[in-house]
Amino acid sequence: DTPVGILQEAFVAEYAKPGVKFTLRGSAWKILNIHNDKIYVRAEDDPTGAIPSWVGEQIPVPFEVAMEVGEIKGFVEDNLNHGESADWVAKALSERYPAKPETMKRILKEMVDHHKHGYPLPTNKRVLVEDWDDNVIIHANFGSLANRTLSRIVGHVISEATGYPVGVQQDTYMIITQTVGEVDARYVARMLKTLAKKDLTDTINEAVTKTGLFKKRIINVARKSGALSKFANFSNITLGRLMKSFEGTIIFEEAMKDTLRQDLDVETTLELLRQMAEGDIEVTVLETEDDVSPLGQLGVDSISMKVDIVPPEKITKIIIESAKARLYNETRILTCLGKHDWLQEMQVGDFPDKIQCPLCGSTEIAVLDRTPEDVAEMMARTKGRYKFDPPWWWKQGEDASKLVSIYGRRAGIIAAAKRVENEIAWDILAETEGEGDEFFERIVEAEREALKKRFM
Repeated sequence: DTPVGILQEAFVAEYAKPGVKFTLRGSAWKILNIHNDKIYVRAEDDPTGAIPSWVGEQIPVPFEVAMEVGEIKGFVEDNLNHGESADWVAKALSERYPAKPETMKRILKEMVDHHKHGYPLPTNKRVLVEDWDDNVIIHANFGSLANRTLSRIVGHVISEATGYPVGVQQDTYMIITQTVGEVDARYVARMLKTLAKKDLTDTINEAVTKTGLFKKRIINVARKSGALSKFANFSNITLGRLMKSFEGTIIFEEAMKDTLRQDLDVETTLELLRQMAEGDIEVTVLETEDDVSPLGQLGVDSISMKVDIVPPEKITKIIIESAKARLYNETRILTCLGKHDWLQEMQVGDFPDKIQCPLCGSTEIAVLDRTPEDVAEMMARTKGRYKFDPPWWWKQGEDASKLVSIYGRRAGIIAAAKRVENEIAWDILAETEGEGDEFFERIVEAEREALKKRFM
């Protein structure tokens, strides 16, 4: 037998039974059988339906901090609406917060892209709801605990209304819930506006008892009180039976108190729902015409790592779309290797189909990930004959410039990728056309292989 890892007790108690698939250390495994304290598994190629085996907890972002981020988004939107540039907004915010304007501009990038699409931004006074595939994204700047609480309420209410289990994920600034039946963004928006009219005490308690957080708490409390042996073998009992046996006891009550006090923020969530019901916080449905918004893409990128609800083909599509967005938004220095008399900083997405020097007409253009000062210095040193050995990045730019001369923009995109070898770049350009999925999929694969070579 070869050990592959250790599973947490709460996970074993809740999920461990033959046939269940789970993810551990980046791989999918299927449970074959359970014997005493050992679980026998086999590797699975298809991760669809696998349950994440970790119960990780990040340091929560406080409600106040998240709301301030929402206020910043409102500031960005107001100024962009009044015609101010992204550079102006970044500079203004850099005077309020300890960050350089260029750093602030990178931070604001998705917000600016979101605004360019004509979408309103989620702020401290506005919640956005949008459809994404079989999910609904709720953009809510409420912080870790309030969003965790709200996500449990939303998931529970949808599940009770439809009769189907509903998966939810959340982070500091958004909630993503699966959709079933008639549930869509409009359905969820209406629900958010009306939840405050209901007595949510029982709803919250019922929702809490179904969470892994509560199950983890009840095990801890039971152990501390001596009601559960620290050597208890969770492979031989179900957590449902364990919880049933503790219902109505002080152990159950203490576990509930611990969960409500440490893992959730019910009071803040109820107040936010009241504000949504009364219109103090606007709830807006985002019409994206089946596309995901730039801010929504951040959530999509995050949820793509959770293979329990995203099948492999969707993961591939998400990775490709993320690669496109990443590469198009990179900024590189273009420099002429003909007469060494021109350089320009440009976003990759703005590269022309034919890249050439506007001064001498040369198409041998290097695409470099360096500062303009570094590039200008190297241009001067390599003009004419030179006897020194240039740095690797300059050599790489010289090699790639041959491809740029032949293939133009597409070669420039590959040159902007992470350490794609020139021979691989030749193959990609020769074997693909345009800037379709295959083109970017090959780039992602080349980047992955380059990373392996670097660290293995």
